[in-house]
Amino acid sequence: MRVILHVLNEEAVLADLDELPDPKDNCIVVRNPRKRDGKPLSMLAEGVETVIYPWSRITYVEVLDEASSTPSADSIVSFFREDSHGD
Repeated sequence: MRVILHVLNEEAVLADLDELPDPKDNCIVVRNPRKRDGKPLSMLAEGVETVIYPWSRITYVEVLDEASSTPSADSIVSFFREDSHGD
């Protein structure tokens, strides 16, 4: 599935995700990270295919409808955010 990661103090990242992370996870692992327009991320080395982001750096994650070819406001399926209360 395609997601848009909203990373603290950085540009949003479009990436691929195999499955939604478990709320108990400490990080999120994404493949093929890129800018929302499909261009490579300047902060990553050339050839990087997988990135592990700690949840402490993620504001929220948008899960996109796979039928949509470009991200848009009406293609958002759901939101996911870690429970920061540690229940």
